[in-house]
Amino acid sequence: MKRNTCTTGLLITGLLLLAPAAYAHTHGATLGGFGNGLTHPFRGIDHLLAMLAVGLWASQLGGSAVWKVPLAFVVTLLLGAGIAVVGINLPFAETIIAASVVILGLVIALRWRAAPLLASLTVALFAVFHGYAHGIELPVAAAVSSYFAGFALATLLLHATGLALGYRLSRRTPIAQLFSR
Repeated sequence: MKRNTCTTGLLITGLLLLAPAAYAHTHGATLGGFGNGLTHPFRGIDHLLAMLAVGLWASQLGGSAVWKVPLAFVVTLLLGAGIAVVGINLPFAETIIAASVVILGLVIALRWRAAPLLASLTVALFAVFHGYAHGIELPVAAAVSSYFAGFALATLLLHATGLALGYRLSRRTPIAQLFSR
């Protein structure tokens, strides 16, 4: 049963990754706020990798970090998007987003066993900038709440996929040592 759950989660994420390609021929307004928000995290490899990495790291940490770390990311992601919508400029956003991918990758590779609070604060810092990037790309005709709901859901799905992937990689796989506790 556990194996099927992981496989199903990975399959769903794979299908969601195809969504932007399926909508590539449509005008952004056609998707509506929710659809644009839902597909937005899948349109940039930096967002995609960072959000998967949050789930992977939470999986490595285990315990309460499994829900605290992703939750901290989503809450501050929405805060960052709100900052953009009200017109506050966050300098170096793209640089910090790129750095988040590298740093989260290192955290996973080095198996940094941070306390859940420190891990949550770390991802929250990055999430503000990821959210800001989502917020500045809000389609003109989209309802803010629908757009925010869409990318928050996509982020949760990516975190869940990272958690499932981390769980799967820590069990009976050739590269399990990289992801073990």
